[in-house]
Amino acid sequence: MNVRPHIIFIFCMGLGALAAAGCVQAVPSDLIAAVESIDRELIAVRAPEAAPEDYAQFVKQWVSLRARVQAEDDLIRWPWESNDLEEALHRLQEEGGATVSRLQERLRARRQLAEAKLHRVEERLQTIAAQVDSIDGRIVLGDKPVQTDLLLKQARAFFEQGDYDRSIDAAEKAAHAVAAQTTVLARELGRYADDARISHWQTMVKRTVEWSRTHQAAAIVVSKADRMLILYKNGRKVLTYPVRLGFNGIREKQYQGDGATPEGRYHITAKRGPGHTQFYRALALDYPNADDRRRFESAKQAGRIATTKSIGGQIEIHGVDNELMAQTLGCIMLENPQMAVLFERVSPGTPVTIVGALTGNNSVALALAQLGQQKEDT
Repeated sequence: MNVRPHIIFIFCMGLGALAAAGCVQAVPSDLIAAVESIDRELIAVRAPEAAPEDYAQFVKQWVSLRARVQAEDDLIRWPWESNDLEEALHRLQEEGGATVSRLQERLRARRQLAEAKLHRVEERLQTIAAQVDSIDGRIVLGDKPVQTDLLLKQARAFFEQGDYDRSIDAAEKAAHAVAAQTTVLARELGRYADDARISHWQTMVKRTVEWSRTHQAAAIVVSKADRMLILYKNGRKVLTYPVRLGFNGIREKQYQGDGATPEGRYHITAKRGPGHTQFYRALALDYPNADDRRRFESAKQAGRIATTKSIGGQIEIHGVDNELMAQTLGCIMLENPQMAVLFERVSPGTPVTIVGALTGNNSVALALAQLGQQKEDT
């Protein structure tokens, strides 16, 4: 009777010692922290969007296992005992870690692709902007450059946020917009690279020079592509001046107010000095001539020009009015000192031939060729 209490006491003391020496928590806390870390990493690599099924499966298992962890929080076990909860958490950690690694690699690849696309489009946009500025072709594109720039800024913002998929999508849209700009320029200004049109312009210039030689008189040739006015005397080139055109001067003139500079063979009808023009000096031309009227009526009948439009007139070669008059409205503008020289060397009746370009290697054709080559390389 006196032995049993001692035995029970010794047995209990033995259990306490063993527990203190070898018993452990049901689930190690560092394992739980590791799975929680995997959960955060999955969010960081955008698993809900990039791998929704894998992430949903992970969350489902993690919710279930975390509930079990909380339920067994106060339990202890012997080290040699198997623990299916701990094993399940290890599997979840490994599976989640594999998903994180896979998505990190995908993220790196998408980042590189987004960066490459952004670089190409930004470079292409800079090139097209430089080419458009060099030929004064911005008005041909309207608001397309602004739209493209907004798309590119959007792509860059997504990239900085780490949203590479949306960055790639926006960059691709910007690339298509840049390609569309090239297409518009080629359609609207392709005549500058058209052999038949170049040949026609060269014939016009040749006849003008021959007229100057035959009549031992002055004649003027203007090349729109090269922004150049050439004065011939007795068939010989005597001076060359740079000029400015209308705000839409590079295009063919169609109607009043379009800002385009006309092309054709004209004559000076009047010399206007101080008090007779708003400009420093002006040489009035006989635009529209019979050819201009015929083209205008034909375009109207074909529906290319609205019936409410008029053909316009008052095309001149003139000097500068004031500093605010930085660009003319369809005419041809020279700096005042050069206008003074030209004004003294010509008279009413002097032929003025305005062409798009003098050769196929003109600035517009070269710009279009470069843009077309880049479009193929993109």
